Amino acid sequence: MKKNLVSIITPMYNSEKFIEETIKSVINQTYKDWEMIIVDDCSTDNSPNIVKPYVEIDPRIKYIRAKSNKGVSCARNIALDKAKGQFIAFLDSDDIWNENKLEKQIGFMIENNCAITFTSYELMDENNESLGKIIQVPKKVDYTTLLKGNVLGCLTVVVDKSRLDFDIKMSGVRHEDYVLWLSILKQGNIAYGINEVLALYRKSSTSLSGNKIKAAMWTWNIYRNIEKMPLHKSVYYFVNYSINGIKKS
Repeated sequence: MKKNLVSIITPMYNSEKFIEETIKSVINQTYKDWEMIIVDDCSTDNSPNIVKPYVEIDPRIKYIRAKSNKGVSCARNIALDKAKGQFIAFLDSDDIWNENKLEKQIGFMIENNCAITFTSYELMDENNESLGKIIQVPKKVDYTTLLKGNVLGCLTVVVDKSRLDFDIKMSGVRHEDYVLWLSILKQGNIAYGINEVLALYRKSSTSLSGNKIKAAMWTWNIYRNIEKMPLHKSVYYFVNYSINGIKKS
């Protein structure tokens, strides 16, 4: 584990329209001590050919092609296995960071001894046009608060591996990022929010998280089968999750 190095975990599948902008937003970071691990989940478009010139130019950018298409969780886990950094950040292949994102977030984490942080972000469409919606974040979130709804946008999260006593892995369960955040906070850690827009999330028509009914089913599954909560507790948190979802939309 290399001190202060940020390992950026980027799964990619058929992202030829967006991956170059994603890479450029990392290269343009004012914080320079990073590595970007792009795991190609067997893309069938031109994505690999767009990535490879950047790999040749900048040794901080790594490209790995998965042996078979197994989905975003497996792609992230391949990258996590290769990650050498003290800090782990997540950035999907169609999202964008503001240039000072890492500088502000890593500085905050070092100063305040945080295990996990997240930031506000703005929604955009497939043509880089703002949707006029900013997802703002609370100052801090503990385990029981997070059970009421996932307020940690994956593209904004940074985790300090040195403060955890388990390896960071994504489960095969839907909402795999939510499962990971819960496991970190369940240890007694607090997630600290930086209420400043430091990233742009692309809301596409094919987005998995766009289907609210499916998302609700995945959340219920996490309560019952991952967190092993009794029925009455699951109902309590699910009602809170639903109310928070309505407020958010």
